[in-house]
Amino acid sequence: MVRRNPKNPANRNTGRGNASAANAGGGSGFVRIIAGKWRGRKLPVKNVEGLRPTTDRVKETVFNWLAADLYEARCLDVFAGSGGLGLEALSRQAEQVTLLELDKGAASQISQNLNTLKADNATVHNTDALSYLSNKGQPFDVVFIDPPFRNDLLSDVISKLEQNGWLSHNALIYIEAEKELGQPVVPTHWDMIKEKHAGQVSFRLYQREEK
Repeated sequence: MVRRNPKNPANRNTGRGNASAANAGGGSGFVRIIAGKWRGRKLPVKNVEGLRPTTDRVKETVFNWLAADLYEARCLDVFAGSGGLGLEALSRQAEQVTLLELDKGAASQISQNLNTLKADNATVHNTDALSYLSNKGQPFDVVFIDPPFRNDLLSDVISKLEQNGWLSHNALIYIEAEKELGQPVVPTHWDMIKEKHAGQVSFRLYQREEK
């Protein structure tokens, strides 16, 4: 997996990559939509340094976990990268998806892919995730958090989501992180309902219970 240099502040946002790693010579890879109305579609992904692949196997597991909860859900993809999770949620009938991505090229490619799909119920923000989440928010039903490795962003994101009103009462929160971190510290009213490991990655699904 490709990881960004944690000392570079420009690395704070880009996390998840394409389903097929972009080649090192400057070409592009692709993201594949697994199921739903766009099942099987392959969409281009910019070869941006630091994009880290989420495999189809992991993605399929995650969306099996969420299968009963995506219909008409409002979703937030905090470190969008290739946009793979947000696009998959849209394909599976999410009502609206907001995607945050710091890298201009990656954000532009997500927007182009949404135009290709004629998806008018998604918004891409080319912005720093922590700055965006520092504002008062609107509640989302499903939130995807897959920060770049070794940048120590997870605790700040969790805190801002909870404190600034970004989560609905019973929101589902998906967290993907390097296995070496162990189980992340989350609010006491977040219950971990699913957990799995694949290679160097651990991924978990939490259910927020109303205080």
